[in-house]
Amino acid sequence: MDKIRNLSVRKTIFLYMAAALFCSFLLSDVIVRIAERTQMRIWWNYIDKKAYVEAAEKKAPGYIVKIPRPSSYEMTQADIFVSELCDFLETYAVLILSMAGSCGAVFLFYRNKLREPLEELAKGSKKIAENHLDFSICYENKDEMGQLCKEFERMREQLARNNRAVWQTVEEEKILRTAIAHDIRAPLSVLKGYQEMLMEYLPGEDIDVGQAMEMLAESGRQIERMDAFVEAMRKLSSLENRQLTPGSISAGQLAKDLQGELAILEKEYGKQCMLQASESQEEFYGDKEVILEVTENLLSNALRYGKQQITIMIKIGYAKLSICVMDDGDGFREEAEKITEAFYGQNVKDSLKHAGLGMYISRLYCEKHGGKLILGNDEQGGAVATAIFRRIA
Repeated sequence: MDKIRNLSVRKTIFLYMAAALFCSFLLSDVIVRIAERTQMRIWWNYIDKKAYVEAAEKKAPGYIVKIPRPSSYEMTQADIFVSELCDFLETYAVLILSMAGSCGAVFLFYRNKLREPLEELAKGSKKIAENHLDFSICYENKDEMGQLCKEFERMREQLARNNRAVWQTVEEEKILRTAIAHDIRAPLSVLKGYQEMLMEYLPGEDIDVGQAMEMLAESGRQIERMDAFVEAMRKLSSLENRQLTPGSISAGQLAKDLQGELAILEKEYGKQCMLQASESQEEFYGDKEVILEVTENLLSNALRYGKQQITIMIKIGYAKLSICVMDDGDGFREEAEKITEAFYGQNVKDSLKHAGLGMYISRLYCEKHGGKLILGNDEQGGAVATAIFRRIA
């Protein structure tokens, strides 16, 4: 049965037609013989039986004695009808049964060979038209229809992959746009803070020219950072494609870059920030802008959820740089994998102000830098976020 079921469409229709014609011819032969015998019995009732027996006994070799057909006026209406019917069956039985057998063969061929795959393909086409691709074509025969169903299933899988790729591209573009706005926020906050300080102290001459020039110089550096970041983002199609630019980094230099921002952030959030940098003569090679972006993301998160004090610890070596940011808040309430997902937010109010990309971008950049982002809670209950970067050539 498996061999018959897996025959090609051409061989199957030939087999069905041959079987139908054979059965039709066999059945028509039986019907014709029955019709002849029935007709002979009817005619036997209307002949001179004694003369027929004498003729049969005297027949010469090569001659056949047949029962003659009675005249219609000699037979009853019933016998006439049956006799005419037998004539019709003897003449047309082969033709009628051949046609009926062929029709039956076509019907059986469609029911057993075509109906199931055609129904599967019709259902699949309808689901694809409705953009529902979470189905599969179940037809296991190895004939042409089975091959067609396999090709249809392959097309469905490709469409599903293409749809997932399109949605992934849309999500990546969404994340990229939000990431640009997210990473520009920190330099803008510093610029806003310097502007507010200058507007507050300059009219009363409570600030000297040296301090004002230092603020302007720091503002210029922040603007340069934004320009460099926007130019880098302009060339990207996704965050993963950002190329790292290695450079020499020392603990003192990194601490100095962060210290200028901490003064502004302390005033903005009303919290104390303490920076600790280990003294080391070793220089680390890495992408300074990426490291600063990750540090600012962790610091921004700590300032939002911390209560009074934030601690930043920098440890630098030849092969590894680690930056640990600790706060005195309630700590992380969920697993690190959940927290570092894109658009994660602990509550609705937080999501109204922040896109939930800080931890996601930080994890992505740490991994791109050969390191990792470790999230945990301190014994006293605060959150501890440690960004680890590996040396790059």
